[in-house]
Amino acid sequence: MLLIEKKAPDDAIATERLVLPFEHRCKTRLRTRLESGEEAGIFLQRGAVLRGGDLLQANDGRIVEVMAAPEAVMEVRSGDPLALARAAYHLGNRHVAVQLAPGMLRFAKDHVLGEMVSGLGLDVVEALAAFEPESGAYGGHGGHVHGHSADGEGRGARIHDMMLKQRAP
Repeated sequence: MLLIEKKAPDDAIATERLVLPFEHRCKTRLRTRLESGEEAGIFLQRGAVLRGGDLLQANDGRIVEVMAAPEAVMEVRSGDPLALARAAYHLGNRHVAVQLAPGMLRFAKDHVLGEMVSGLGLDVVEALAAFEPESGAYGGHGGHVHGHSADGEGRGARIHDMMLKQRAP
C-alpha cells in the first residue's frame, strides 16, 4: 500500500491521480485507491482539507495529484447578487457547506434544502459536478481548518466564548 503523509511542493510534477469526493477530501486518515487502482493510505496533519489540484508526496517519492470527483450537487444560478446572498445566508445558517462563484452557488444534493432555496425565488437544478465549498471563516486559504477561542484551546469562535462568559452566573 502506498503511504502518503505530506503535501508536495507546488512545483512538483504528478505521476499519479487520486479522485475523491469532498466528503473524503475532508478526512486526514483515509484508506483509498489511486486512479490506477493501487491502494493508498493517507495520514495527513489533522484539520487538512484536500482541494482539487493539491499535490501530495508519497513516502516512495511519487507525487499524487488530488482531483475533485464529480458528485451529486444542487446548483443555483442568478444574476441577482442579493438573491444569491440570501440563499447562501440561509444555507450557512443551517451549517451547509456551500461553493460560491460569480452568479452561482452549489451545495450537496438535498431535496429539502433545494425546496427551501426554491422558496426564496431561485431556480435550483441538480447536477453532477466537482464540489469545492468554502473552507469557512476560520479555515484559512490553505484549506486547513482550525478554531479560535479566547482560552486558546480551539473550542469555537471567540464570540461564542465571550457570550458564554457573559451568561455565566
